[in-house]
Amino acid sequence: MFTTRDVVRFWIPLSLTWLMMAIEGPVVASVVARLPNAELNLAAHGVAFALAMFIEAPVIHLLSTSVALARDWASFTQLRRFTRNVNAGVTAGMLLLCIPVVFDTITSTLMGLPGEVSSRMYWAIVVLVPWPAAIGYRRLYQGLLIRNGHTKVVAYGTIVRMLVVIVSAVSYSFTGLEGVIVGALALTTGVFLEAAAVRAMCQPIIREYKARPHQDGLPLTNAEITTFWMPLAATSLIGFVVTPTLSFFMVHAPNPIASLAVLPVVDSFVFLFRSFGFSYQEVGVALIGKKFENYWAVRRVAILTVVVTTVLLGLLALTPLIDDIYMMAYGLDSYLAHYAVWPTILLIPLPSIAVAYSLYRSVLITSRQNVKVTLSTALEVGGITAVMIVLVNFTDLNGALAAAIAMAVGRTASTIYLKVNAGRALSS
Repeated sequence: MFTTRDVVRFWIPLSLTWLMMAIEGPVVASVVARLPNAELNLAAHGVAFALAMFIEAPVIHLLSTSVALARDWASFTQLRRFTRNVNAGVTAGMLLLCIPVVFDTITSTLMGLPGEVSSRMYWAIVVLVPWPAAIGYRRLYQGLLIRNGHTKVVAYGTIVRMLVVIVSAVSYSFTGLEGVIVGALALTTGVFLEAAAVRAMCQPIIREYKARPHQDGLPLTNAEITTFWMPLAATSLIGFVVTPTLSFFMVHAPNPIASLAVLPVVDSFVFLFRSFGFSYQEVGVALIGKKFENYWAVRRVAILTVVVTTVLLGLLALTPLIDDIYMMAYGLDSYLAHYAVWPTILLIPLPSIAVAYSLYRSVLITSRQNVKVTLSTALEVGGITAVMIVLVNFTDLNGALAAAIAMAVGRTASTIYLKVNAGRALSS
């Protein structure tokens, strides 16, 4: 049985890892905001990153898959082969997006982006081609570290990534490249070096695994991995539809360029507080136990996290400090900073939703009800889309405000669905 203190010790390095990843977005955005054509490049950066993340979606839950299934050397080698195939698929997806006719069809015809935004995006997408596969490789080995209790080592790898991104973004900003390309180069460089660092730090665990090639139980098969991973991959794929969908609707709302420029900045700021919740899914998967014997200890830490993160975001968003944060830390001009205030206020509930979301998802993943995790994300995307349709067509709200309302509504609905089904799993 784990105590609350055990959960906190296990979780703190992971929470710091996610916090550092959350800081990465504001750092890149602040560099882009200080370069020429800031509004257009911020808009292009937000959409380019969203499209890359959509293609990256299948690799996201390789982390949870590795945490849950990498029990010995035989299972790890099977997971490694599986990861290589997934990485090949996402790289092919990025290369497909780089074909000019495909790129133009998606960005101009389907998304309806202004030409000055889509034209700046193209070379950023090219730079991001290897980015998803590097993340997939990194997540496989991070899962191995988490499964074996080495969460501090995961944090060390993220420190490498954060420092590299900061140094790269500042260095590339002196090259005369467009801001969106500077951001893409910094992100790609950081992920590559983090993946190399995590692989090197995994070497002691790999040696241990080779010394005990098999544990009790049947060998892990590719079919078993696919059955576990597929619903989670679908979850990420559906979830990453959100940002391109929001971009599409914001283009058709008042002040499209300002909304496209501001929403990624607002989202990255709120993500600083949501990051603590996102880190909690792996905590639950690793610690809850097959019979949920540690659920209440995990839940107690989750409740404390909800209170702290929501109160902190509220204290900042509801005071004049928020304008200063957006102008000084993010480099927005006074108009865009003021434009970002109300979307931030509307997103105050999101940190608490993120914690509950991850806790309930970890219960369902532990009980192998991964399809319900997928359905919850489909409900979230459906809710966001429905709200955006109503607000864009029947109100005069600008795109950023409409998007903030839609995200709050959709994610609340999804979390309620998860809570109901997690309760059933716990009582069964």
